[in-house]
Amino acid sequence: MGLMALASQAGAEPMLVQNLRYACDRGVEVPATFVTGPEDALVVLQIEGRQILLYQEVAASGARYAWPSDGASYVLWSKGDEAVISWREGGAEVPLLSCREQS
Repeated sequence: MGLMALASQAGAEPMLVQNLRYACDRGVEVPATFVTGPEDALVVLQIEGRQILLYQEVAASGARYAWPSDGASYVLWSKGDEAVISWREGGAEVPLLSCREQS
C-alpha cells in the first residue's frame, strides 16, 4: 500500500494519494488509486483494460464512489479491507465483484 502527499501550492492542504490492489472473484485483480483532497475524494480503477474515474458519495458506512450522474456507471463501495464493485443503471445496482485489499 503506497501513500503519498502532494501539495499543489505552498501553504495549501496536501492531497493524499494511495495506491491499492484488490483481489476479486474469479481471479480478477483491480488496481485502484485513491486521491483525497481538502474538499473532494476520488478513485481511479483499472477495470477491463480501462481507467474508470469515480467520485466519493455520501455513505452511511464505509466509502462509496460512483460517477455523479443518473447514467450507467461502475460503483465501488469499500469498508475496511473489503470492497464490492457494482454496475449502476436505471437506479438499480448489480454487484459484479466481491474484492479484498491485497497486502
